[in-house]
Amino acid sequence: MAAGHGPVFRAMGRELPLTRTYVMGILNVTPDSFSDGGKYFQPEKALARALEMKEQGADIIDIGGQSTRPGYTAVSPREEWERIQETVSAVVKGTGLLVSVDTFYPQVAQKALEAGAHIINDVAGFPREMLEAAAGSGCGCVVMHPCGSQGGDILDEVRNFFQRRLEEAAQLGIRMESLCLDPGVGFGKSLQENLRLIAQVEKTRIPGAAYLMAASRKRVTGAPCGDPPFDERLPATVAAHTAAILGGADMIRVHDVKEGVQAARMADALKKSRK
Repeated sequence: MAAGHGPVFRAMGRELPLTRTYVMGILNVTPDSFSDGGKYFQPEKALARALEMKEQGADIIDIGGQSTRPGYTAVSPREEWERIQETVSAVVKGTGLLVSVDTFYPQVAQKALEAGAHIINDVAGFPREMLEAAAGSGCGCVVMHPCGSQGGDILDEVRNFFQRRLEEAAQLGIRMESLCLDPGVGFGKSLQENLRLIAQVEKTRIPGAAYLMAASRKRVTGAPCGDPPFDERLPATVAAHTAAILGGADMIRVHDVKEGVQAARMADALKKSRK
């Protein structure tokens, strides 16, 4: 915790006080992401979308060069970086927002930070080599729980995983305020596990570390609603994220920024009304 005030999320010297919900807009620079693959594959289209998300109220732009949809085929670190290199630089310079890069390759993470990115978002959960890549840089680290339960209670397993990563990060000099924890909704988990993680954020969050919920358009938002197409899951996404914010989430990762920002502001108002 930073001296003199409450909890913050810190990335490359910039601070987000954890006094409201922050919205991370998704910018997939891929041909095959599950709901918007190919739409922003060209750098000029990606920058235009990032500027649009900024105008809609996004606080962070999360750039991904590799689809992690169910059944995806991984591309190489070289190809992933080639996909996002121009976009990362353009979005950093063009928006002035915090920029996150979604990668599980340490070498891509290092290049992204050199290009001006502020945050690394690792769906593989920040294993040792990624922690080492981040150590000393001052970047923010989104640490995602990357799998389903291993035979125990999913809430206990996710919290225990987070605690281990916090300890490993501390050993490398990475402070808690640079870490943001993501329970990994949609990654190797059953529908019931995903629903429990959304509904019971307070059981897995760790005081002092930021917490991200990323349920946008995922299967968990389709299954209870008759499995509508991905781009018709906005109402369910808003419901899931609102529940997570009321449970203690500090950030939401969304495809639909305008609606996500409105939902976050309403959820924040509801939280304040409890006091």
